[in-house]
Amino acid sequence: MALDESLWEAVRCGQSPPVLRLYRWQPPTVSLGYAQKTHQAVNLSACAELGIQVVRRMTGGRAVLHDQEVTYSVISPDRTSLFPAGLLSSYRIIADIVGQTLRSCGLDVQLAPGLFSEKTPRTAPESACFTAVSHYELTCRGCKIAGSAQKRGDGVFLQHGSIPVDLDLEMLYRVLTPGAVDCKGQGVSAYGQKIGWVNRWLDHPVTVDMLELKLIETFIRSLGISLVPDQVTAAEWTLAQQLACTRYLNPNWTFKDSRQPCQSGC
Repeated sequence: MALDESLWEAVRCGQSPPVLRLYRWQPPTVSLGYAQKTHQAVNLSACAELGIQVVRRMTGGRAVLHDQEVTYSVISPDRTSLFPAGLLSSYRIIADIVGQTLRSCGLDVQLAPGLFSEKTPRTAPESACFTAVSHYELTCRGCKIAGSAQKRGDGVFLQHGSIPVDLDLEMLYRVLTPGAVDCKGQGVSAYGQKIGWVNRWLDHPVTVDMLELKLIETFIRSLGISLVPDQVTAAEWTLAQQLACTRYLNPNWTFKDSRQPCQSGC
């Protein structure tokens, strides 16, 4: 998360071209949205028991459990030839790319037009990203199958995206439903009715490696661009380390507004 913010600063200052970054999580980790209240979003005791770490993103949205998935970030100047028309347009362009990637795997995915706005009251608990469909997100058989969130400012945006390939539904339920009491799996079963993952409906499962390659190929083809593998610069690493110390490894940042004690296992 610190490196994403460092890359955002590099693009914002004109020191880096637009970035598509793919990365993975070890161990499994819950990322909280920038403004989420920890106690409403994550069960810290369950995270400690299962060895799951917790971090807070610079982007908004709801909590995500990152494990067996393709995780990407797109960092780019806004209102350019690649992303010409602002917030919802950039969401849709990237969603179209992810949708094409998933259809190439054999999934019948649909693009949601946006089922709520920030002005619409929500009565559901502020919990898991994959239980709620937002603007231009993707569904398969009525279940959300990819999540995204953006940070925008100074003419630059960063979009985080999560595409679960396989999913431990019971683990997801335990860590992202604080205070829920499951009765013989009924809660887990109901939870799963809203949530999708790539291999849930495929006869021939794909791997994270395979899906990453397909996503890269679709970005290149859809945007008509070249993608050049690159290394993080020394300056970018230095800023990332500073941000990690002051924010992303700082419990006061990660667990702000929490009513639960920080567990050592988190």
